[in-house]
Amino acid sequence: MSALLQKVVEVAAAVLQRPDGTFLLAQRPADKIWAGYWEFPGGKVEAGETAHDALVRELHEELGIEVLTAYPWLTRVFTYPHATVRLSFFRVTEWRGELYPHEGQQFSWQQAQDVRVSPVLPANAPILRALELPALYAISNVAELGVESFLIKLQAQLDAGLQLIQLREKNLTPERLRELAVRTVAMAHAAGAKVLINGDLALAREVGADGVHLTSLQLAELTERPSVAWCAASCHTDEELQRAQRLGCDFAMLSPVLPTQSHPGAAHLGWERFSALAAGSSIPVYALGGLTRAEMSIAWQRGAHGIALLRQAW
Repeated sequence: MSALLQKVVEVAAAVLQRPDGTFLLAQRPADKIWAGYWEFPGGKVEAGETAHDALVRELHEELGIEVLTAYPWLTRVFTYPHATVRLSFFRVTEWRGELYPHEGQQFSWQQAQDVRVSPVLPANAPILRALELPALYAISNVAELGVESFLIKLQAQLDAGLQLIQLREKNLTPERLRELAVRTVAMAHAAGAKVLINGDLALAREVGADGVHLTSLQLAELTERPSVAWCAASCHTDEELQRAQRLGCDFAMLSPVLPTQSHPGAAHLGWERFSALAAGSSIPVYALGGLTRAEMSIAWQRGAHGIALLRQAW
């Protein structure tokens, strides 16, 4: 392998998102390699720049806009025939100025589940899948609410736009858990939401759930990703987070970030440690533990895809 191929090229990439959830893709100009392919705008990180600095500069040079708010998000390494690139993705939610194609490229606003331009650069395909995930991941709390009260609250949250639920009820009998799972999946699917079953792959398949959420113990024991549409994992350490990525999980839940009501004196990560662990993740990471909906912006600033809530979700 030549020195050129061994060198890793650092690239900053932007997911410009509008309030309606659409994001911007740009078509590479005819005079560039991979001409005609669609990608997230951005460019190489120059010497002495941070990835954020490069992002701001590139978006000004390419699109004519001034970045106001950009959240660190995912890091993906991809090997093309001509080079290996490390892409540092940022979600850009606020900018000033009108988009203008300074390099003559075409623009298109797209939805994650209905991308209508092609071909898309291979390195960007996993990013499109990650963009299907909402910012809030709600964990069931039947243990405290009771089944009927939980289902009433679930319907209310679904009506308010909840899109992703983890059914996690360790204290229910298998029969009662199955009954609850059937009802939860039916309600969620009627609202266009996804349900992941905690720790029980067989149950997830039986009730038609969208996937499984692996416990940290399962994560340590598995050697290949379960064959489901969506697979997530509970992580508490860097080692577990790395394993979730190697296994091919779609996203991870990292906890506990702050002291929790159920374990007030237990050790917790804190935002600094959470940020350090999430910084290089190639998959979306949800922050869990001691949080409320008000912490969403803080979580984004620290590199989280969003937050996971138990009591506060309902």
